This record gives sequence, structure tokens and C-alpha cells, in this order.
Amino acid sequence: MERGLENVDVVIVGGGLEGLAIAWALAERGVRDVVVLERSTLCSGGTAKSSSIVRCHYGVASLAAMAWYGVEVFENAEELLGADVGFRGVGYAAGVGEDDLPALRANIAIQRSVGVEVAEITPDRLREWWPAMRVDDFRAFAYEPRGGSGDAYLTGMAFASAARERGVRIRQHTPVRRLMKGTGGRVIGVETGAGERISAGTVVLANGPWSVPLAAPLDLDLPVRAQRAQIVLVDSGTELGQAPVVSDLVSLQYFRMEPSGDVLVGNSDHAVPEYVDPDRYRQRADGSFVETAVEKLAHRFPGWPDPGVVTTYAGCYDVTPDYNPVIGPSGVAGLFLAVGFSGHGFKLAPAVGRLSADLLLDGVSGDPAIDAEDFRFGRFAAGAALRSAHRYAGAGEMR
Repeated sequence: MERGLENVDVVIVGGGLEGLAIAWALAERGVRDVVVLERSTLCSGGTAKSSSIVRCHYGVASLAAMAWYGVEVFENAEELLGADVGFRGVGYAAGVGEDDLPALRANIAIQRSVGVEVAEITPDRLREWWPAMRVDDFRAFAYEPRGGSGDAYLTGMAFASAARERGVRIRQHTPVRRLMKGTGGRVIGVETGAGERISAGTVVLANGPWSVPLAAPLDLDLPVRAQRAQIVLVDSGTELGQAPVVSDLVSLQYFRMEPSGDVLVGNSDHAVPEYVDPDRYRQRADGSFVETAVEKLAHRFPGWPDPGVVTTYAGCYDVTPDYNPVIGPSGVAGLFLAVGFSGHGFKLAPAVGRLSADLLLDGVSGDPAIDAEDFRFGRFAAGAALRSAHRYAGAGEMR
């Protein structure tokens, strides 16, 4: 049964980190007649499973600049958002072997060109922070002293609270059934699962893989798929202390310390992606994945006295063909896209909010270091995928 029509300026579909960051950024710019609709509870989808790594190590200048803005927001979150977001500025290091050294240095130059604080360091320097680490197969690391890790759930909830304080309304357990169309095919609002119709000047899809079926009736084929990502938490058997987050681009893994002292270990080998239904997938790591992760860790940390697996889990990336997001107009009037974050969403979220607000209100990026054209939806049809010019062997598209 349909219910009465409500009119707002902006409806944001998706109450995860990106949707909430966009709501906050719009409210910061004075657009407060905004409603966020979340199908379940806030930050319960991909946000809840994020590894929450903060790094600017990209081979695309716009991405590096976006991540650098994120660092500034995370460092000043209590002032900007009024809450602790769990940011730990322990540093971040990306390590490569001999063959990837030229690409590492080229990417460092790109990052420095947009202001990122990054330096090349030796493997022995990194071993000072990770004493039991084997480093003989590394040639060099790119080190960001202001990188680290955070908590995506706390960050999303901080955006939500700050947005609410500025007048944004957020509704949980409110799935969107369809996008409403008006004259000329323009999107004019949404209809919820309960039959309520909400009219809006703009609808923003920020709901990851769940955006695909909503866009399909508009003849929009969004190239977004859910890719399962598995995580292992390991007790090293020794006191490790504070150490930088590491992207091991030799063994194709990443690891960081949890506040508990456990080591979170993820996979950087995406040669054979596993695409799944985001509502129905195995949420624990497979035995074969755990075995491979343990073998890689045994190689990297042969000095750990008594390591053991504590637990595992699995989440989903919302991936695009080039593993980079779509941020901008959809090509259908009234519909804006912020989808396909491909594992980069946490670190980019503050800049996604700012860029989206800039595009919605001004039509252009407000930061000269961030080229909005990089993230346009039309790049796929035009054969203009967004990829680094200096890619790492074996690391696939995740860089």
C-alpha cells in the first residue's frame, strides 16, 4: 500500500561509510534537507568488515590526494566530527622486490606531487619495527609516517552523528524498492519497501553492490560486483608492540596490529576473484585460505615462537572492472553514483563526501589535485579505465 509523498532535497540510499560521509559533507555546505535510507542498520554491510587501513600509496594522483585528505580528517576527527574514530597513526609501509623498485619510486613521486608525506626506506629500517620479520626478499619500502589504521564502524557512526547534529535525517530498516521516474526519465525520488514515496531533487546511490538492481530498470548497467575477501587474525605468540601497517607486495599479503595485540592478515593476490551474492556468502575464511595465509606468515615471520589462528571472517568488496570507484552523475538526470569502492572506501571516505558534495552543488571538484573525470561512470564504456601507470607485478588491480 502506497503512503504519502515526502519532499526533500537529497535522498542518499545506503547508510554505510560512504553514504554517511556524503550526508555530512552536504550538511557542512548547508544542504541539510537530506534523508539517508539504510536497508538494515548503519554500517552493517561492507563498512563493518573493513580492514580500515589508512594509506596514500596509490599510483593515481587523484586517489593519493583523496587518501591524503582522509589522513587529515582522521587525525582531527574529534574536532571535525566530535568523536574518536579509532585512528592509530602507527605508520604504513609498502614493500617491493627488485623488479618492482622502479614502480615504487615512480609512485612515491606521484604521491609527493600531491603533498603526501612519504619516503623510501630500507628493509632493515622496517625490521626495527617488526623485529622478527624476514626482509631479505624486499628491496625497499615506501613509508608514510602518518598512515596507519582506524575503525570503519566508529568512523561511519561519527559521520552519522555529525550529520544528524546538522539536520540530516537517517532512517534504518528502510530498504528502497525502486527509483521513481518522472517526465523525460528523470529520477524524482524513491519508493521504500513499505510503499512510502520520497520525492527528491537528487537521489544518491551509495549502497555498493545493492545499487545494481535499483539502477537496472533505468537501463543503467552498473559494473559493480561483490567480491569476497577473507581475513585471518593471528596471535604471534610474542609481544610485538606498536608497528606500522605493512603491504607486503612480495608475498602478496598485508598485515597490521589490532588494538588487542593480534595481527590482522589479509590477501593482496586477486588473480582469481571470488564473486558472490552480497546477501549470501560464507562469512568465515576457507581452510585453504587459512593454510595459504599461515604459509605466507611463516615465511615472513620465521622467528615467531608460537603463532596461532585466533579467528577468521570474510566480507565483500564492491568492485568495478578497474578496481576504482564511480563517483559522479549517472547519465540519468537526478541520479548520482558513489559506488564500487573496491576495498579503498575507508581511507577515501572523507574525500568521497567532499567530492560528492562539490559535484552535486558546483558541478566540479573543489580540489585541483582531485580530477573528478577520473571517477566518471562513462569511463568504462569509453575504454578509459582508471589504472596506475606504474603497476606492481602480481598485485593485480588492487593498487
